[in-house]
Amino acid sequence: MATTIVAGGDSQKGVKPLYRGTQIVWYIFSVVEVLLLFRFLLKLIGANPDAGFTAFIYMLSYPLAAPFLYVVRSMQVSGSVFEWTTLLAMLVYWIVAWGIVRLFVMGKPVSRAEANVKLQAQDVA
Repeated sequence: MATTIVAGGDSQKGVKPLYRGTQIVWYIFSVVEVLLLFRFLLKLIGANPDAGFTAFIYMLSYPLAAPFLYVVRSMQVSGSVFEWTTLLAMLVYWIVAWGIVRLFVMGKPVSRAEANVKLQAQDVA
C-alpha cells in the first residue's frame, strides 16, 4: 500500500522546528565566537587584564578557550599576545555548529520525489 504526501501536509510540520533549531545553534555559536574574538583582540592589543571589561571577557571566554590553551604556544611581543589557541577554538566551535546544523537538516522530512532527486545527484557525483 503506497502512501502519498500532499504538499503542505505532514512534510511541512517539521520545517519550522528545523528552522528554529538551526537559528538557535547559529545564535549560540555567534555568541561564543564574539566572546572568543573579543578575547583574541584584547590579548592582541595587550589590554590591561585588571580593567573591568577585559577581566569580564576573560572570565566568560576562559571556559570556552580552556580546552585549547596548551595545544600550541602563544606568541608574545612586548605585552601583546597572539593567542593561536583562541583562533583554534573558534575554528573548532564553527565546525561543531556546522555539524549540528547538518544533523538537523538530515532529520528534515522529505518527499519521495525529493529523495529520488537527491539520490540521483549523489550517484552522479
